[in-house]
Amino acid sequence: MLIRYKKTFEKIAMGLLSFMPTEKDLKKLQLTIKEYESEENLQLFLWKEEDIIGLIGVQINDDISSLLIQHISVNPSHRHQGVGKKMVKSLKDMYPDRQITANDTTAPFVEKCDFC
Repeated sequence: MLIRYKKTFEKIAMGLLSFMPTEKDLKKLQLTIKEYESEENLQLFLWKEEDIIGLIGVQINDDISSLLIQHISVNPSHRHQGVGKKMVKSLKDMYPDRQITANDTTAPFVEKCDFC
């Protein structure tokens, strides 16, 4: 299930974000987390089953009623099990009135989600 990011999950979130190709550098990771914590239109969600195994970060665009998926990451030991698709589907269920879009980094994955 998707849960909202809280500061107590910072290390877990940074670990999951570090699997993204654009987030390898520690300073970049810290900046990204700080943006999610401080920018009102950015939301970070974690995917929890028994443990937290995934993360999805979105930019909420009120003017065009869309959600831009900026980050999506799954712990490598849980990949190819549909976790990423479940996260996108849960996001769609959470915001049914918004169109889900992706940036250049997340687009190849989001396009595979046939329900979007």
